[in-house]
Amino acid sequence: MPGGRLTQQDRQKIALGLADGLAYAEIARGLDRPTSTITREVMRNGGPTAYRADLAHRATERRAHRRRPTTPRGQDAPAQGNGRDEEAVREYEETFTTLFMQQGLPKMTSRVLTCILTSDAGSLTAAELVQRLQVSPASVSKAVASLEGLGLIRRERDERRRERYVVDDDIWYQSTIASARGVAQVAETARQGVTILGRDTPAGARLENVARFSDFISESILRAAAQVREVLYTKPETPPGDTTTPGSDPG
Repeated sequence: MPGGRLTQQDRQKIALGLADGLAYAEIARGLDRPTSTITREVMRNGGPTAYRADLAHRATERRAHRRRPTTPRGQDAPAQGNGRDEEAVREYEETFTTLFMQQGLPKMTSRVLTCILTSDAGSLTAAELVQRLQVSPASVSKAVASLEGLGLIRRERDERRRERYVVDDDIWYQSTIASARGVAQVAETARQGVTILGRDTPAGARLENVARFSDFISESILRAAAQVREVLYTKPETPPGDTTTPGSDPG
């Protein structure tokens, strides 16, 4: 039987086999590999119901990279500070990036968002992103445009007039609001279909249900997001004349 590591094409065939409900042994025969190889590959990458070829290949590359000694790619390569475990930081960044990919974001968009999120400043310039991720400026530009469109980052100018890409503290609130508006748009479009197809027709009734469901979900999300934001980002006010400090005994 052939040795060597599984290729990306091998992993795509594994994913197709799982989707078709094939047993590990049958997939292994198709790839001329031991059944144990396929079993180990699937179980370490989400199991039979969550296995994805691209994410599995990426995870394998990440593990191989961690086993190799890392050296800066240039004199200006950024160094980790603050006493952090560099390997643990890289592992966490890869985990967060993979999570965003599972949520549907493209690979480079996920990498850029993770990079900004995990920076202490909460903002980076295009040059800093290129340097940290070791990618082309065009790749960063495309990812940034996508993140802006999703409302996940914004642009601002720093004191040196450089354009910075910023993640605000309420990033998830803004993202949730954008998502709720998208659901509301589904409701509006579905109701247009009800008018065109006829409320008393099967298609019209189906679209009316879609509209009602989407309305309920959108309104619930908006209400919940506003309530949570108020709780998390509103500081408690000190009553007038109250001179007690937290933990002090009023007497």
